[in-house]
Amino acid sequence: MSNENIQPQSYSNHTRWFPLVHFVIFPLSLVLLVWAIVDAWRFFDSGSFKFLLLAVIVILVNLAARIQALRAQDRLIRLEERLRYAAVLSPELAERAAGLRVGQMVALRFASDAELPQLVEEVLAGRLNTQKEIKMAIKDWKADHFRV
Repeated sequence: MSNENIQPQSYSNHTRWFPLVHFVIFPLSLVLLVWAIVDAWRFFDSGSFKFLLLAVIVILVNLAARIQALRAQDRLIRLEERLRYAAVLSPELAERAAGLRVGQMVALRFASDAELPQLVEEVLAGRLNTQKEIKMAIKDWKADHFRV
């Protein structure tokens, strides 16, 4: 991905939308489901129930694909962050950071190397818990333009 025309990333603009999925596939799947429910209610025959079953399957396949993509991304983030912790943090702090939850590691990936040790300490001490709290505490945002 080219860095041209990419605005600096921050907490306020880091959310990523995939237009085909978020604005086409998911809405059309919901329309299909509503249509199938109305047909099943109005006509109450085997054809409408097959249509309803198909609509439910389409929704479930879409959700499963999205969940699997996010799980794969989380695994990669965990691996990347563990390597980064080994390079940036003291050995003692890197060892303690192994106990961070996946969501905390996902949020910490936006922190610059300079502020990472302090933020990890705050998370381990329980002063920062949620992804939102961690992300809002980051001062020097490290952009991630390749997220799913």
